[in-house]
Amino acid sequence: MMKNDQINQSILRELRQDGRLTNIELAEKVGLSPSACLRRVQELERSGVIAGYRAVLDRKAMGAGFVVYVTVGLARHLKKDQQAFENAMNRARQVVECHNITGTVEYLLRVETEDLEAYKVFHTDVLGTVEQVASITSFIVMGTPKDERG
Repeated sequence: MMKNDQINQSILRELRQDGRLTNIELAEKVGLSPSACLRRVQELERSGVIAGYRAVLDRKAMGAGFVVYVTVGLARHLKKDQQAFENAMNRARQVVECHNITGTVEYLLRVETEDLEAYKVFHTDVLGTVEQVASITSFIVMGTPKDERG
């Protein structure tokens, strides 16, 4: 099991902020020698703590800066209905996150579109055509003061 000490937490925090740091830059930021830092990063990767590296996209610059969180309740609580809904969401390009949650509804979606009109099309032509859907509640994001997703 990978140790979860303050140095590893510092390494993870720095990489979450900038996954393109060189090993030398990272070592300097966390107070390690480059070789010790590299060993720790490799162990974090090997153990699965670091699952990969990816680019953080500016969705607004890509024309998809309209963000809506959507809760979805299903009509029935059958496994086949959940699978059908999840398959439909995997095919929907506007859905960037789909979470099966507990509570009064079954799913929480993060939907990104160009604008309100494009979201309305998604709401009607995608969610509105999935037969398992019983309820939809939309929460339009007005601002994002904190977002630490990598």
